Amino acid sequence: MKRSHILPALVLLSLSAACSEASAPAADAETSKTQTAQATSAPAEPKVGDKIGESDAEKAAADSSIAAAAAKALKAEEEMKARGVNAIGWEDLMPEGEEERLQKMYAAQMAAMYSIAEGSSADTATQIGSFNTVDTFDGKKIRMPGYTVPFSYDAKAEISEFLLVPYFGACIHAPPPPPNQTIFIRTDKPILLKDLPQAVWIEGTLHAEKQESDLADAAYIIDLTRVEKYEY
Repeated sequence: MKRSHILPALVLLSLSAACSEASAPAADAETSKTQTAQATSAPAEPKVGDKIGESDAEKAAADSSIAAAAAKALKAEEEMKARGVNAIGWEDLMPEGEEERLQKMYAAQMAAMYSIAEGSSADTATQIGSFNTVDTFDGKKIRMPGYTVPFSYDAKAEISEFLLVPYFGACIHAPPPPPNQTIFIRTDKPILLKDLPQAVWIEGTLHAEKQESDLADAAYIIDLTRVEKYEY
């Protein structure tokens, strides 16, 4: 009698296993949907460079500031053109091939320095370069940035002559630039410089004319008409 119950039991076990296998894919699909929904609803992880916590108002203010700066720059450019002024850079004052010649001069100077005793009379920073100029803007109104180098300094002194150089510390903490990268500035109306090396915008008439001084020799002269603080 006992043997008569084995077959039905086996049938029941087979059906149970089949049902379990049939329901497994459905369960897996449901789990996959849940994980996908969680991944979609989860907030994105912050990335390097992201400003965390920036509000819409801050973004709008930043965009407005950028637009205002662009409008200001455009207006200044239009006013400059109305004055007949050309905006130039230091590279515009270098004749073609001058940079290659300058590199050879610096290389020769470095080679000669190895034979100079430290602290000797020959151990001094000398101005390297030439008085070769570009006549494209000779006699024209120009505008360019640079650093001021006054010949004398006092907190309240008004000066009518100074040098303009392309980098900070030139002629004071570092050797002078080449003559054609040094400009002698002169003005009929003395100006007050608040800092010794001050970053400025210079505007005036450019002359390809040699000018010597105790600090450095210049291959150009500018008759100053306007000076503004350089805004970084």
